[in-house]
Amino acid sequence: MNLCISRLQEERKQWRRDHPFGFVAKPVKNEKGVDIMKWSCVVPGKEKTAWEGAILKVEISFPEVSYKAPKMCFPIICWILLSSSGRFVPPLFHPNVYPSGTICLSILNEDEAWKPAITVKQILLGIQDLLDEPNADSPAQAEAYNLFKRDREAYDRRIRQIVRDHLG
Repeated sequence: MNLCISRLQEERKQWRRDHPFGFVAKPVKNEKGVDIMKWSCVVPGKEKTAWEGAILKVEISFPEVSYKAPKMCFPIICWILLSSSGRFVPPLFHPNVYPSGTICLSILNEDEAWKPAITVKQILLGIQDLLDEPNADSPAQAEAYNLFKRDREAYDRRIRQIVRDHLG
């Protein structure tokens, strides 16, 4: 068994023992059984933020090999899914989420803050923090970024409306 699979199996055990309330993280089941390299997750919006009440479906994929971190695995793709079919309808309105749904978060980027010891729990908590605390230095979506920078109150109103209409 390779180190990546062993690490992810250990992550799954740790998650089952201790995970934040309202969060879900588990390997995806497919026609061949369980795919430990692809996880289906849920991140709740934080209380007392514009995202309160949101239930965000997140998919994390882990590659078998990393050239910068050999024999270790790390997430390269993390999408926010807005429908059960996996289509992005509508794209998540957020300054750090690309129209494709890919999340721009430093701990997911091996050239920034990624470290081999980062856990699935840390990734999901990082995504939750990013929701209400966008990184203005790393915009991924012009409309959301511009509204966030120009008028935070209007941005928060729009997020609350999206949560009510689509994510609650």
